[in-house]
Amino acid sequence: MVVSAQGQFNWRQMLVTFGPGLVVMLANTEVGSVITAAQSGAKWGYRLLLLQFLIIPVLYTVQELAARLALGTGKGYAELIQQNYARSMTFVSIAALAVSCFGTLVTQMIGLAGIGQLYGIPVWASIALLIVAILLIVGLGAHRSVERTVIAFGLFELGFLLIAWEAHPDVRKLFTGLREMPLGNHDYLYLLAANLGTSVMPWAIFYQQSALIDKKLKVGHLNIARLDILIGAILCQTVTAAVLIAAAATFGEYQQPVQLEGLPQIATAFSATLGPIIGRLVFVAGLGGGALVATVTVCLTAAWALGEVAGFHHSLEHQPLQAPWFYAAFALILLLGGALVASGVNLIRLSIAMGVVNALLLPVALGFLFQLARTRLAEPLRLKGAYAATVGTIFFCTAATGVYAALAGIAG
Repeated sequence: MVVSAQGQFNWRQMLVTFGPGLVVMLANTEVGSVITAAQSGAKWGYRLLLLQFLIIPVLYTVQELAARLALGTGKGYAELIQQNYARSMTFVSIAALAVSCFGTLVTQMIGLAGIGQLYGIPVWASIALLIVAILLIVGLGAHRSVERTVIAFGLFELGFLLIAWEAHPDVRKLFTGLREMPLGNHDYLYLLAANLGTSVMPWAIFYQQSALIDKKLKVGHLNIARLDILIGAILCQTVTAAVLIAAAATFGEYQQPVQLEGLPQIATAFSATLGPIIGRLVFVAGLGGGALVATVTVCLTAAWALGEVAGFHHSLEHQPLQAPWFYAAFALILLLGGALVASGVNLIRLSIAMGVVNALLLPVALGFLFQLARTRLAEPLRLKGAYAATVGTIFFCTAATGVYAALAGIAG
């Protein structure tokens, strides 16, 4: 808790600090996460629901360490890796980030283009409007205004809670599904890896550190940052669980697993709970809100990381003419993603595949994070003792599960 000299709660410091944790968690509940959760519910009912809640402590632990490193060292994740590891390790880290960021970005843009198509808007028009809107949001606003804007968009994701409630899930089937985990099934393992990879994303670590630094926060803000992360992690996985529950309840009526093939199929099924007009609006708002948050944060993450490694100035507090390389990198990433959307890649398959790729990247992301927290932090922030052993165990189990499930699912 943050208390003033007079013993009163410091709301001002609370409001100044809050944001990065919530933003990165709202971004985690993006198109890929929603699609993967929907496919999980449609194909496996409630059998992947328990995983959504088991991910909460993992998410919190990962992002809390990222916050410690940011506030304890004043340096971004990419910068720390560059300064403390060989050039080859920096390359591995940036390569993993690039794959994670670009795959996530293309997924969001295809999802937003798909939303436009539901209302008869051509793909090129949706993408052009999206690129212009995001460039204006980022180019004209300081960090705090950008942060507030994306949080406002991200809160539309709460609509999925309403959809899940109105789907009237069978409580008996829900609790039965919680106890069933067919770990011998390759299709199940593939979706398990995808769920893990769309929740614990490598780029989220980079974003958390860079965002805290860009806000010029210090060690004294750590406790509020932790609360910010905890609230975000719980909200993120609750929304994801709601999507899975809604899908399981809706598609469960077919009495057999359903393989989703496109966004219209999901939108139509989910809109059945609230009516064709309201239901579709709530679904589109939730999916679009998460996609917009993820698009902005992923582009910022890549630009920040590139700036840290290349050594040029990077901050949302500077206008485009003051930090041209930062904004040029941001715009280039956005334009490349938009160009690839025209390829016609299947959204469902791409979203799930990117989750699996992220799961395969977990050993790299979590390994670097654990080692940096063990070696680069001063007392009392350094990761040590029993807590270090606990975190190491959590990270090892998470990474091993992700890699095993991904490889077993691909092999099957």
